[in-house]
Amino acid sequence: MNLVEDCLNKVKKDCYKFIKTQETSSDKFKNKDKMLKDYLVPMSFWIAKKTNFKKPYIVGLTGGQGTGKTTISSILMIILKKYFKLKVFKISIDDIYKTKNDRIKLSKKVHPLLLTRGVPGTHDINYMSSFIKKANSRKFRSVILPKFDKAIDDRFTKKNWYKVNSRPDVIIFEGWCVGARPENLKTLKKSVNKMEKNYDNKLIWRKHVNDQLKKGYKKLYSKLDCLLFLRAENFSLLQKWRVIQEKKLKLKNKNKKTKQKIMTKKEVLNFMQTYQRITLNMFKYAPKYASIVIKLNSNHQINSVKYN
Repeated sequence: MNLVEDCLNKVKKDCYKFIKTQETSSDKFKNKDKMLKDYLVPMSFWIAKKTNFKKPYIVGLTGGQGTGKTTISSILMIILKKYFKLKVFKISIDDIYKTKNDRIKLSKKVHPLLLTRGVPGTHDINYMSSFIKKANSRKFRSVILPKFDKAIDDRFTKKNWYKVNSRPDVIIFEGWCVGARPENLKTLKKSVNKMEKNYDNKLIWRKHVNDQLKKGYKKLYSKLDCLLFLRAENFSLLQKWRVIQEKKLKLKNKNKKTKQKIMTKKEVLNFMQTYQRITLNMFKYAPKYASIVIKLNSNHQINSVKYN
């Protein structure tokens, strides 16, 4: 028995248990064994080999909306914990969104589109920068980090935040724009959708977002030790997957008040227009600088993995 098979045998039960929580009666995972054996277990070996215990190994995991970042990062965390006995902390860039009140202030001060969560400039990246700095220091003290509730478009109360009591061996930082790079002014001038054309014809919003990628986000992303990129075939597939994701959220949400705030298909497609520019830019450039490119087929399954 080789190491991959040995690992698979020891983690399969826990991975399947997690995968079941992500399924609905009409949307089941296919080829689970292949996904684990051919792709995610070898990837976990690759990550584990790079850890050194002197400081956390920071994994960035990125991909467009609906690609499966939460699922992939959760499975990697299960394998790294269970088989390699590593201390792993996972957080999404979504968790460090600015509060709704802060985004209201930002939308009045800079541009109305900044009320919509998502783009660089709508996160409080100081939380993550500070956490990485503390995790890299010799004397680690417990840290609390925000957790975001998409159903109410605001943070959970502090009692529900993440509590990191000991220094992790691996930090998985996942999010749709993790590792994104700024684009040049020439391409910035051309609108990529109706929203930009109608609501940002003076380029104020897109220039502000691009400037964030040149400054604080660039500094934060420079702390990543590697970047994993989930590559979908096109943007229309992401739209389809994101609509499915919202339906799942509705099915799983038992709270009547928050259930009403879950988006319709039309709302999802409008919401995604704010994500389109950076996503398209990452389609073009991220495969060139990502450490690992995970290619997804139209059935939402891993088709191939390329190590750069």
